[in-house]
Amino acid sequence: IQDGGYYRGDSQAANDDEGGHSDSTEGHDEDDEIYEGEYQGIPRADSGKGSLAGGPGSVGAGAQQFRDIGVSEAERRKDQEELAQQYETILQECGHGKFQWSLYFVLGLALMADGVEIFVVGFVLPSAEKDMCLSEPNKSMLGLIVYFGMMVGAFLWGALADRIGRRQSLLISLSINSIFSFFSSFVQGYSTFLFCRLLSGVGIGGSIPIVFSYYSEFLSQEKRGEHLSWLCMFWMIGGIYASAMAWAIIPHYGWSFQMGSAYQFHSWRVFVLVCAFPSVAAIAALNAMPESPRFYLENGKHDEGWMVLKQVHDTNMRAKGYPERVFSVTTIKTVKQMDELVDVGTDTYYGLTVWFPDMIKYIQKQEYESRTKTFTKERVEHVTFNFTLENQVHRQGYYFNDKFLNLKMKSMVFEDSVFEECYFEDITSTHTFFRNCTFIASLFYNTDLFKYRLVNCKLVNSTFLHNKEGCMLDFSDDFNNAYMIYFVNFLGTLAVLPGNIVSALLMDKIGRLRMLAGSSVISCVSCFFLMFGNTESGMIALLCLFGGISIASWNALDVITVELYPSDKRTTAFGFLNALCKLAAVLGISIFQSFVGITKAIPILFAAGALAAGSFLATKLPETRGQVLQ
Repeated sequence: IQDGGYYRGDSQAANDDEGGHSDSTEGHDEDDEIYEGEYQGIPRADSGKGSLAGGPGSVGAGAQQFRDIGVSEAERRKDQEELAQQYETILQECGHGKFQWSLYFVLGLALMADGVEIFVVGFVLPSAEKDMCLSEPNKSMLGLIVYFGMMVGAFLWGALADRIGRRQSLLISLSINSIFSFFSSFVQGYSTFLFCRLLSGVGIGGSIPIVFSYYSEFLSQEKRGEHLSWLCMFWMIGGIYASAMAWAIIPHYGWSFQMGSAYQFHSWRVFVLVCAFPSVAAIAALNAMPESPRFYLENGKHDEGWMVLKQVHDTNMRAKGYPERVFSVTTIKTVKQMDELVDVGTDTYYGLTVWFPDMIKYIQKQEYESRTKTFTKERVEHVTFNFTLENQVHRQGYYFNDKFLNLKMKSMVFEDSVFEECYFEDITSTHTFFRNCTFIASLFYNTDLFKYRLVNCKLVNSTFLHNKEGCMLDFSDDFNNAYMIYFVNFLGTLAVLPGNIVSALLMDKIGRLRMLAGSSVISCVSCFFLMFGNTESGMIALLCLFGGISIASWNALDVITVELYPSDKRTTAFGFLNALCKLAAVLGISIFQSFVGITKAIPILFAAGALAAGSFLATKLPETRGQVLQ
């Protein structure tokens, strides 16, 4: 029976308190076998008088339907505000315990999968570029495509979660991520690998907006800020997991097999496969979790919403040793349903962190090139080279009857040189080029020095036999450097731990806006210290500093977003915000990379300006601390 916008279980509900709770919390009626205060279910249209087809009841129901559709926005908002107040009271009765902690770890796996996805391409790129013969434009596209997919996914799944439910949307998005992450580990061609990583990004793009909205709707007001901040730690755990797995797997170049020349499976593909595990684990665990009761209530599914809330209550009470306590809610406020356009607004900043790795690589390259040995107009005759040649430049040299046997050439450049009656056998090269050179009566046997390494060279009576086709995968020379890259990312991710802890402990004490504005200001100041980062260790230290400070802003932004928007717009708004973040990452990769090696000033000023603007705009937002979830 509908009475003043409330659904009541039976006639006894008329004697309930004004807040919709029964005075009785336990007891048993032997006649009807129903606990006092237990929800009786919502009478359906066909269960009462006049419900027969064509009867007066059907006309009344139709008129009521038209009245519901035409209800004003003001009335709907009033209903939503009343539901928000009652929902907060219900969550207080359910308590915070085993159920919320179980959901915390389940959703943490989904958030962890998002953190892993950010690092996958960056870690496999040095290996994949050689395995797939990637050019510089293709390498850049591989980095961009993941962020682009996550941008699309954030908007798509965020909007869908407000339509079909948080749990259902998250299951679909994680499934897409898992499937295409799995496929990307095995596909051989660059185009198909790119396509799989794109769809993998689209899938995981829904995790952040859905996870925070989903979890917030099970948290009471006094727990929300702190526990949403604790949830953010799983993104850091995802980064640590990716770094550790890359460290443990990719450098093991012996973990590979091939089937002829058409199919090769190397260690970096094992790493890609392992990175899908958090997403798969999240899917398995999420199947045991219910849909958000707030989503049910906002969409008129009061039976389902009440059952989930009762499950939360009973799970927590049993875990606390009070199994006899009965869920006393018998009345839940209804919200009239109507279609409406969603209008959201948001601001954000992103992109500086994508500049750090490129800047560190540039510093490494500068340091490496500073040790380059240069030889000019040398004359070498009847010499056998059977050792590694590395980091050298040879200009205007003359080589006669020399042998280059079973060796590796790394970062070798020969310019304007002549090779006469020389013999090259079993040569593997990386970053090695012959420019404007002349080869006279020379033989190349089982080398990779043809087509890819000879630039504007002249060949006179020279022969190539049994060439090594494609790009040769050999990373033994990069072993120490690979460990360094993973270790740096591990440190950078771990550095956000103090900021996570501080923000979780202070979020409900100092407020969301102070946390957001304060962290943004300090992050802005820390940007200027980048001017002094002229060494690799200095840049790593600044990366850790910036990450540890800025994480508090992100945590505050996550909490504000779920609290600022109403339930019917929450994941849509969060998804739109997160999509803008990924767009900023795409722009950051595209723009900031062009300044590496040219100037630090523009990226630093750009990032500092965004942080300063974000800090100022944060003061214009309403403080959501202490408010019920609208």
